[in-house]
Amino acid sequence: MLTYELSMLLRTFPKEELAVVLKRASTSIFNQGGIIRKIDNLGARKMPYKTSNHGAVHRQAHYFVISFTAPPSKLATIESECNRDVDIIRNRIFRVNETENFECTLEDELKPPPYRPEVMKMIEDARKKEKKLEGQRSNSIPDWTITLSSDSVSFLLFVDYYYIKHIH
Repeated sequence: MLTYELSMLLRTFPKEELAVVLKRASTSIFNQGGIIRKIDNLGARKMPYKTSNHGAVHRQAHYFVISFTAPPSKLATIESECNRDVDIIRNRIFRVNETENFECTLEDELKPPPYRPEVMKMIEDARKKEKKLEGQRSNSIPDWTITLSSDSVSFLLFVDYYYIKHIH
């Protein structure tokens, strides 16, 4: 069964009468094989615009949200029963997307950074990358620092000439 939310705007009543209206809505959910998970009272508020329902004009309402699970085939029946109730100004049923369950990693987060698994993995990846780069550097032309004098310049020119003529 999927999880749904029934949002309702109820006429302004004292608490005792609100409980009776909520009991009627809950009973319609139970009769259709639903299970109520939570009932949220969002309080009494002034409505953004006046609404007429069942021959009366409403400017204030009590806002409620009922979270429940029920078979999808029974939603139309639940909604029609709420629509027929004269004390419910508006109602709408929404499907709730299930959130992913995540594993709490508080114990790992409280460890010092070098001992955290994700930090250890990052360090290991950095070491592998460094070894890979060292291997590439050893195969490439070495980076030597040469101080040039007039003798060494002539030597380098000779080496270049020899390289071009005989090796290349």
